[in-house]
Amino acid sequence: MDIVVEQRAPTTVVRITGSVDGLTADTLMTTLQQQIDAGNTRLIADLSGVTYTSSAGLRALLATVKQARSAGGDFRLAGVLPPVHKVLEMSGFTTILKLYPDVDGAVASYPA
Repeated sequence: MDIVVEQRAPTTVVRITGSVDGLTADTLMTTLQQQIDAGNTRLIADLSGVTYTSSAGLRALLATVKQARSAGGDFRLAGVLPPVHKVLEMSGFTTILKLYPDVDGAVASYPA
């Protein structure tokens, strides 16, 4: 898994590629937590490069949305591929997280 963090006012975009599983979920959660701790609470995860997520990956997403919202922000997903979308849907995460077709749409969804 690779992670690249990019500032796109008024948000922080975290681009993730590869699989999010038991071996990589802690790294993802640490990266996302560091952004929240730094005051970047308007987060977007670009999942267009993620082809698989396990329950560990889902836990990282859930923890992040809770932390971002409790800090006055939000955590949104962009570019979710069909296999990952299916896992999110089956686990009920599509009712918790806001999903957008692409990063531009997710960025535009935040007030300036």
